[in-house]
Amino acid sequence: MSNLYLLPISVFLLFNFTFIGTYIAAVLQGHVVPTVPYISDAATYSPESCVFGQFISMGCVLLGITIYVRYRQIQEISFRHSDVRQALGNYSKTAFWIGIGSCLGISIVGNFQETNVRIVHYVGAFLAFGLGTVYFWIQSYISYYIQPYMGSMAKANLRLVLSVVCTIFFMIVAVTGVISHILFNGTDPRKWYPSDGGWEYHVASSISEWIVATTFCFYVLTFTDEFRTMRFAPPPLIFLEIESSRLFEPVINDQPVAVIS
Repeated sequence: MSNLYLLPISVFLLFNFTFIGTYIAAVLQGHVVPTVPYISDAATYSPESCVFGQFISMGCVLLGITIYVRYRQIQEISFRHSDVRQALGNYSKTAFWIGIGSCLGISIVGNFQETNVRIVHYVGAFLAFGLGTVYFWIQSYISYYIQPYMGSMAKANLRLVLSVVCTIFFMIVAVTGVISHILFNGTDPRKWYPSDGGWEYHVASSISEWIVATTFCFYVLTFTDEFRTMRFAPPPLIFLEIESSRLFEPVINDQPVAVIS
């Protein structure tokens, strides 16, 4: 597999297409007001919730593969360069499992709507954004140590900036989201109007969520150039040794064919 650089691009396009498409569909269906709703609010009702869940599940698979490829890439660099191995230790393996936890959180958010299973949805959101932000910080740290051999200092600095943006706006989402729901006195949070209370906090929270989600996508996209430098070969297939004591009958018994002279 030599086109590994297409993995981050696919993740970037699929998630952005899902977010924007779901928002447009929800507004056209009248399920949300067009003034910057939460991403999950736009994916609450069918049919957009069904499409959102399907595409998010596909995106989680691609993102999980991307995280695994990145882990194997760092692992190979560590094998080749002892200074990288000593500096990173188990950071790459830790980042791998944290990244997989973030994928699980994204899948939970996409398949457990807030209106149906609120607690599970919030747990998924915490895993998605919280663990995802931690994963980006670890990858930023790793990028500074592998940049003599792969990547660049500019790329490492870019990832650090994106990690800072994720952290700041994730905290804003959490704080303003809680405050806005405490002050909300309307009937339907999916159709939140200025007269419902907590409007300013709601707008700040929803915009911050969109910024975090977009930053996630751009962070994954930064792996594109580095994925061009490697390729995966098909794994070898090894048959286990068959016990010689067992007797096997042939599926087709070849009978001698009579020759007519």
